[in-house]
Amino acid sequence: MARPPLTAERFAEDAGVSRETCERLGAYLALLRRWQPAINLVGTSTLADPWRRHIADSAQLLPLLPAATRTVVDLGSGAGLPGLVLAILGVPEVHAIESDRRKAQFLREAARATDAKLRVHACRIEEVADPIRADVVTARALAPIGRLLGLATRFVGDGTTQLYLKGGHVEDERAEAEAEWAFSCSVHPSRTDASGAIVRITDVRRRA
Repeated sequence: MARPPLTAERFAEDAGVSRETCERLGAYLALLRRWQPAINLVGTSTLADPWRRHIADSAQLLPLLPAATRTVVDLGSGAGLPGLVLAILGVPEVHAIESDRRKAQFLREAARATDAKLRVHACRIEEVADPIRADVVTARALAPIGRLLGLATRFVGDGTTQLYLKGGHVEDERAEAEAEWAFSCSVHPSRTDASGAIVRITDVRRRA
């Protein structure tokens, strides 16, 4: 039996966020709905339950961020998930990297509308010009783990944590990644998708 859609009020209660923050998240979803017909930012069916599929799904990363996190780099940010949501929830500095110019335009408008501390890089991940050292690197539905580790390399320093929202093939992806990379990894069940998981990766090095 399908669950009823998550309401804004229930999300705010579960996540412990203020009414003001919840209103900003609501403004983001309203903008997403307006832009969706023109750009196809997310799967249309997900907008039947956006507070669960997009807001809560992104927000579940917050407890996994190291306590001193200031800078997050969100790879292939798309509609701003999870990066923009984390910025609205209070991460001090989020860099959203998105090569699609129309989606990058949406991200800038969404950041303005929600007063989020989000810097948008409208280019390929490999082409980001500014040196950014991330405390945390994130991505959702972008690429297999091994590919993500390669893309994240330029943003990773000592102590960087990588958090990836993944589907049901985590173990296969991890095994494939371990052929090229050595890393510490923990897998956390998704709170919003019974078949999903969050992969938390640290101490990454390329195998010889």
